[in-house]
Amino acid sequence: MQRDAAASPREGFTTTSPGLGLWDAVSIIIGIVIGAGIYETAPLVFANVSSPGAGLLVWVLGGALSLVGAACYAELASAYPRSGGDYVYLTKAFGPLTGFSFGWAQLTVILTGSIGMMAYVFADYAVALLGWGGAARVALAAAAVVVLTLMNLGSASLGTKAQNVLSLAKVLGVVSVVVTGIAVAVQRVPELPSPVSAAVGEGAPGVSLGLAMILVLYTFGGWNDAAFVAAEVRDGKRNLPRALLFGTAAVTLIYLAMNAAFLFALGFERARSSEAIARDLFVVAFGPAGGAAISILVMISALGAVNALIFTGSRLHATLGVDYSALSRLGVWHARTGAPVAALLAQMAITLIMIALVGTTRGRGALDRALTGVGLPPATWSGHGGFDTLLSCTAPVFWLFFLLTGVSLMRLRKTDPDRARPFRVPLYPLTPLLFCGTCAYMLYSSIAYAGTLTLIGIAPLVFGVPVYFASKRRSAAGQALPEPVASGAE
Repeated sequence: MQRDAAASPREGFTTTSPGLGLWDAVSIIIGIVIGAGIYETAPLVFANVSSPGAGLLVWVLGGALSLVGAACYAELASAYPRSGGDYVYLTKAFGPLTGFSFGWAQLTVILTGSIGMMAYVFADYAVALLGWGGAARVALAAAAVVVLTLMNLGSASLGTKAQNVLSLAKVLGVVSVVVTGIAVAVQRVPELPSPVSAAVGEGAPGVSLGLAMILVLYTFGGWNDAAFVAAEVRDGKRNLPRALLFGTAAVTLIYLAMNAAFLFALGFERARSSEAIARDLFVVAFGPAGGAAISILVMISALGAVNALIFTGSRLHATLGVDYSALSRLGVWHARTGAPVAALLAQMAITLIMIALVGTTRGRGALDRALTGVGLPPATWSGHGGFDTLLSCTAPVFWLFFLLTGVSLMRLRKTDPDRARPFRVPLYPLTPLLFCGTCAYMLYSSIAYAGTLTLIGIAPLVFGVPVYFASKRRSAAGQALPEPVASGAE
C-alpha cells in the first residue's frame, strides 16, 4: 500500500490510502471471530443448558446481540471513519483521557492479550499434533507471533493477502466439520436418540444459562475490530457498516451450523461431556487420523485470528502515536511497505512478554509476588494456563471499554447532532440500550470470573495516566501540530 500524504488527517503525517475492499474487511472480521474459541466453548455451552434446543437458542441469541453491537459500531464507523475504532469514538464522546486510556489498554492489555491467547491455542494443538513436550508451548506461541508480525512488516498488502488465505482455509475447514457432522448423523440415525428430544432437568447440576451466554458472547468477540482499519477501507462509509453486519451475520450462521453438526452427529449427552468436541466428531468419522486433521484445522483458525489481530491492532496503536507526543514513534509508517513499523514491533514485544509471564513458572511466580506484595492472595492457575490466564486478565478491561463505546453512541447523538451519519442504528435508543445492558452484564460476570487477576489487567491503565499527562496531545482539533514523522528505512 502506498502512503498518501494528501489524505492525512493532519499535516505532516502520512497515512494509508484506502486499499481494503468489502471482502477484505469481512475477512478480517471472520478471521478474528472464528479463531479456536468455538472448538473449546461448544461443549461447555451444551453442559450449561437443559436441552439441545436451548443450546442452539443461546447461539442464536449470541448472534443477535452481536448484530445489535455491530449496528451500533456501524453508525459510529460511518460517522467517524478514521482508523482507530473505539479510540476515536471515546475521545470525541468523553475527552482525550478516556480515548487515550482505551488505546493504551489495547496496547498493554486487550489486543496484545488476545494475540497471546490465540497464539497459545495454536501452540497447544501444535504440541498435541507433534507429540512435543509441554515446555514447547511458550516457544511455539512466541514463534507464531514473531513470524506473522514479520509478515505484516513486509507489506500491508501481504498481511491482508495472508489473512484472506487463512480465512478461506478456515471456512473450508468449518465446512468440512458441518459436512462430516451431517454424514455421521445420517449414517447413525437408527442408533442415535433425537438430539432435540434429549434433555436434562432445568435444575440439573451445572446447568447455568448465564454462564452459557458468557461463553457464547466470548466466542463471538472480535467483530468490532474491523473498525480499527476504517480509514483503509475503500468507500468506508458504505462498505464498513456492510462488513460489520455481513461479517457478524456470516459468523452466526457458521456457528449455528457447526453446533447443529455436533449435536446431530454426537448426540446431546456426548456433545456436552466432550473435552474436544471437534476431535471427537472427526474420530467418529475418520478414526485416529481425524484427531490430527482437526488439530491442523484449529491451528489454522488460531493463526488466522493472530494475523487479523496483529494487522488491526497495529493500526490502532499507530493512531495513538500520531495523537500523543510521548508515543510518537508508534505513528511511524514505512515509506515503501506501508506498514506501521514501530506499532507492529511494540505490539509484538508486549505480546511476547505476556506469553512468557503467564506461560512459565518464573513468570507466574513474578505475578504472584506482585499480587502478594500489595496484600492480595496469589492467582488461581488453572485450565489451559496461558490461554485462561490471559482471558481472565483482559476480559474485565475489554467489557468496560465496550460498555463505554455503547454509551458514546448515545452521547454523540446529543453532542454532535449535525454530524452526517450514513448509517443510523435502527430502533434508537432501544438498540444501544440493549447493547449497553449486555456489556454491563458481561463486565460483572468477567470480574467475578477473574478474581484477583482483574488487577493485573487494570494495573497498566494506572501506569498509563502519567504517560498521558506527559504527552503533548496533537488532535485534529488541537492547536499544536506535530513535526513530520516518516520513515524511509528499507
